[in-house]
Amino acid sequence: AAAASALVLAGCQTTPGAGAKADKPAQARRYAAYPDVTLEQWLAELRKEALGRGVRGEIFDQAFADLKLSERVGELDASQPEFTRQPWQYIDSAVSERRVAEGRKRLERHGALLRETSRQSGVPAEILVAFWGVETDFGASTGNFSVINAVATLAFQGRRTDYFRSELLAALEILNKGDIPLAGLRGSWAGAMGQTQFMPTIFIAHATDADGDGRRDIWNSLPDVFASTAKFVRANGWRPGESWGQEVRLPDGFPYQDAELTITKSVAEWRALGVTGMDGKPPAGDGNASILLLAGRQGPAFLARENFRAIMRYNPSTSYALAVALLSDRMAGRPGIVADWPRHEQPLSKDERFEVQQRLAGLGYDPGKPDGMIGPATRAAARKFQSAAGDIPDGFVTKDMLEKLRRAGG
Repeated sequence: AAAASALVLAGCQTTPGAGAKADKPAQARRYAAYPDVTLEQWLAELRKEALGRGVRGEIFDQAFADLKLSERVGELDASQPEFTRQPWQYIDSAVSERRVAEGRKRLERHGALLRETSRQSGVPAEILVAFWGVETDFGASTGNFSVINAVATLAFQGRRTDYFRSELLAALEILNKGDIPLAGLRGSWAGAMGQTQFMPTIFIAHATDADGDGRRDIWNSLPDVFASTAKFVRANGWRPGESWGQEVRLPDGFPYQDAELTITKSVAEWRALGVTGMDGKPPAGDGNASILLLAGRQGPAFLARENFRAIMRYNPSTSYALAVALLSDRMAGRPGIVADWPRHEQPLSKDERFEVQQRLAGLGYDPGKPDGMIGPATRAAARKFQSAAGDIPDGFVTKDMLEKLRRAGG
């Protein structure tokens, strides 16, 4: 995306702040994260820390020679599609027929490399290609933000400054190591890099030089891309030989209060409750699993096993994880979703999600700290409200629920 109104806040040559260049409003600005620290002071402290980690001074100075902090980055941070669209809208886009067809072509084209990577890692080839497809459309859209500028913006003035400071220091270590030159260190607005979008700290921990050229190149080398992705997925708890889960049917009288990823039961327990596959057969296998409902009782239900959680450790959005899982299934010739989504339901705006949380709290149901994100605590509070109202407590927060909360005076 094009930068909306990037602010040139500082330039750094040999000493951070010595040659600072900025417009007057930016020069005097103080951000909520660091109200008593100028950008120049912040950079000076960052430089000390980076050099203490072994980053060479010339690498730091080159990286920040033309630092630009972007307001566009903050805007994008507040509107991630995994969290702001209805799940079916996200999945329709992420698992389109075009992407399924293209993914099958990539599986065939790179079959030998993928089979060998899968053999060594235990991660199926279709899962690796699904991450590749969902993250960057098979390398077509890796992001063109300067990783240094984007991550510095979020580290200095974002909502998670400590996290992004760590990512910024890791990005400097990558430059120091020589895996990629500064001009090539490009990625998403949040600093995710390469064809499967590693954050810098993930790169440090899991990037692999599979082609033996002395560099871990997740931007241009498919052997490095696939081996690095497989290493990360396996480290996240992927269990070789097991599936991520399956779409299921829930019986009449199902205890919807148990349909949450924070609640696990053995597959045998779900079978005993009457949960079946879409073919009517009880789910096979053992181990633990959760019931996932992204659209309440109106939408499809999924039995999410441990490998679904491994996918979520790549990205904590349930819509994202389901998209990766479904794309892998479709590419491998397995069926897609059978049940219908409630496509008539419109998404709530962020202000409306805040209002839902505030009204639930006002009625004595604890949704956690209002943040405009509908997570497990909000769904638990919504279930309690639904039960009190005589509705099926599936935790699906809708505009109709908001209207009921308004009438209840919460």
